[in-house]
Amino acid sequence: MSETRRYAIIGCGMMGREHMANLALVPGAELVAIADPDSGSRMAAMSKAAELGQSPEMYADTGELLSNAKPDAVIIASPNFTHYDVVKPVMEAGCAVLLEKPMCTDPADALALAKAAQEYDNLFWVGLEYRYMPPVTKFIERVHSGEAGDIKMLAIREHRFPFLMKVGDWNRFNRNTGGTLVEKCCHFFDLMRHILRDEPVRVFASGAADVNHLDERHNGETPDIIDNAFVMLDFAGGARAVLDLCMFAEGSEEQEEISAVGPEGKLEVKLPGGFVTWSPRDKSGPFKEHIGVPPEALAAGDHHGATYYQQRHFHDALVSDTQPLINARDGYRSVVIGAAAQESIATGLPIDIKFED
Repeated sequence: MSETRRYAIIGCGMMGREHMANLALVPGAELVAIADPDSGSRMAAMSKAAELGQSPEMYADTGELLSNAKPDAVIIASPNFTHYDVVKPVMEAGCAVLLEKPMCTDPADALALAKAAQEYDNLFWVGLEYRYMPPVTKFIERVHSGEAGDIKMLAIREHRFPFLMKVGDWNRFNRNTGGTLVEKCCHFFDLMRHILRDEPVRVFASGAADVNHLDERHNGETPDIIDNAFVMLDFAGGARAVLDLCMFAEGSEEQEEISAVGPEGKLEVKLPGGFVTWSPRDKSGPFKEHIGVPPEALAAGDHHGATYYQQRHFHDALVSDTQPLINARDGYRSVVIGAAAQESIATGLPIDIKFED
């Protein structure tokens, strides 16, 4: 059986072009078409394609792409608020789907899509790719092996740069993104569920827009996305998890830090350093292990190789007709948690997390 599959990308902004670069590294992944209504984005994608040796047809309209190119799989990397509408014709065409995070900006839309995906006859994968950063993957493997024992405390810190500029400045407003804790942090809530192999039952969050974008005006409006937050979650099995987000800390040595602590000791991973550290309670450590990433995967994107490894897994599942490793249920639940955290900030109250899937 041939391992070649025809791919299309809908949305060729920064993330769409990152997918282009990573498809070029996957044997058997042939990029045949790209659709984006913005001419500037299409021009940038054409330039990127020439650099990568790709020759996709360019479309302004998704319907024309699906009719003419007839791809086997479609990667959807359009703005968050368009996902729910954009994915519908792709599913009607029966294509395999890799839908970028967040799956939707509204929990009700995410639920409807998750239910539709349960009955879908083809591959439906949600792009919660942080699981695939090689140092994070190794960290999770060691946590799941029981090295630290039954995890009681999980902490994720991201101290990073502000949101980048997007076409039409769509990412400056909660109505388009679902809020920072949906747009950006669905990754981390997915990681928490995956690492703990459990579900959160309650969230309390405090956050604000304190530094970034306050002097910007977009059609007379001031951006309302938050740029920092603390988010604490209680899990059903008794573990607690916390997210520490700051988006005006681009001078930090490490952008992401994850630690898991159990009765046997502490495991942690830091990026971009790439070290996994084991600190047993007997003080015989710490013991550090560096996890490398192929340079071509690092060069193909801004996610420490995660996009490459996700794309490889997606392609393998497409060829072998196996189940997605990150499915619509994962996508839905990460949106619900982020929306509940946003609600907690707005109300100043803890919010019970209720999944309806």
